[in-house]
Amino acid sequence: MPKRPRHGQKNADAPFWERKTLAELSQEEWESLCDGCGRCCLHKLEDEDTGLVYYTDVACRLLDTATCRCTNYTARLEHVPDCVVLKPANLDDLTWMPGTCAYRRLAEGRSLADWHPLVSGNTDSVHRAGISVHGRCVPEKDVETEDLEEHVIRWLKPPRKRAGKS
Repeated sequence: MPKRPRHGQKNADAPFWERKTLAELSQEEWESLCDGCGRCCLHKLEDEDTGLVYYTDVACRLLDTATCRCTNYTARLEHVPDCVVLKPANLDDLTWMPGTCAYRRLAEGRSLADWHPLVSGNTDSVHRAGISVHGRCVPEKDVETEDLEEHVIRWLKPPRKRAGKS
């Protein structure tokens, strides 16, 4: 089997995510990297002492838990002001992003996973691989803020510690 080019390597036959850097992607290419797992749309809790970030099974109010897509992506910041807009410039600061995230994988020099829709050619592959939050989360309207700690999940590997925290 031929060796896959590394991210950012110039090979005209390679898919765009392997031949371009994240900064070189068009908006359409950038958006297509989202695998639709919905993990980034789960509420997270950060331990102020250790910097560790814990995922909960509580989904943002805009997440369609059936499709794992934002119901109002274009205007999401108007409804969820603390929603993070991913950009090549801020990926290194987003240590809470799951290790499965295509943006994070590429930023770290890794390739896309085989279950990623751009690799598999099927948008359901992220769900079939058990990567998405489909069927594994609850809407935030059903959970009181003070009860978030009761919703910390173990099935999602915690992200690495934030820079500068011990």
